[in-house]
Amino acid sequence: MRPKDLPSSFPLENEDTLLAGHFDEPEGYVAKRPRGMNDWLVTFTLGGEGFYRIPGREEARVRAGDVALLKPGTPHEYGTSPGERWHFVWAHFSPRTIEAGLLPQDEPLDVQRVESGHVRKRILRAFRRILADSRERGDYWQELCVGALREALLLVAQRRRNKRDARVEEALRLLSIHMREPVRIEALARAVRLSPSRLSHLFKEQTGESIVDALNGMRIRQAALLLEHTGRTASEVSYDVGYHNYNHFINQFRKRYGLSPSAYQKQKRPQGISPADASKD
Repeated sequence: MRPKDLPSSFPLENEDTLLAGHFDEPEGYVAKRPRGMNDWLVTFTLGGEGFYRIPGREEARVRAGDVALLKPGTPHEYGTSPGERWHFVWAHFSPRTIEAGLLPQDEPLDVQRVESGHVRKRILRAFRRILADSRERGDYWQELCVGALREALLLVAQRRRNKRDARVEEALRLLSIHMREPVRIEALARAVRLSPSRLSHLFKEQTGESIVDALNGMRIRQAALLLEHTGRTASEVSYDVGYHNYNHFINQFRKRYGLSPSAYQKQKRPQGISPADASKD
């Protein structure tokens, strides 16, 4: 059953059931619901162009990378824009399914553009898992669907909150992936298609710290977790997170936590976990 065929209150197996689909619709496709729906609708546009119309508001167009969230009870119509096809995935879900903090509360229609190719792929993978699990109907299929939907909505909520340039987001992702490697700003800039100076300026403007400081922050936060929850020594952890100069690691750690790595480990680690050979720092 397609969304254009669904009445304003369609019967689900229970009020928390999640319904999803994957459409590629030609010009002329339209769904009209003058009384709205009882649930949330989310669409993620993969290609082409669609539209949303809400009484009293300007028409919204959605293109590849746009995630639209429509609140329950909102009169609306949506469909394929004139002269276009609209390729998209969608899901209807109960207001009880996802916590309110991940959903827009002020506007009846929220459209977020996802610029990052990596984030777009993550959202699409989440929808594909929803579609597969809802069709297979294996054990815990609803829980798996809700988990995948929640991941997609978390990524959109993160975008709604941060509003960072996609190139800065990609630089942060690459830093996290290659955290153990020496930072090479020229290579990082090439990867995000900016000059080194432009990337450095934009990165500092949007994150509040330099690229090197951001990398050090990632390393030290990971080091603190390893010191707290494993029995690895401070010197082993230093190497694990990418520091080959142990004194530099100690200085960076003290700068962030006010303690040496070994002192932090003694203070934080649970009973029963102890490093095999505590480092002297």
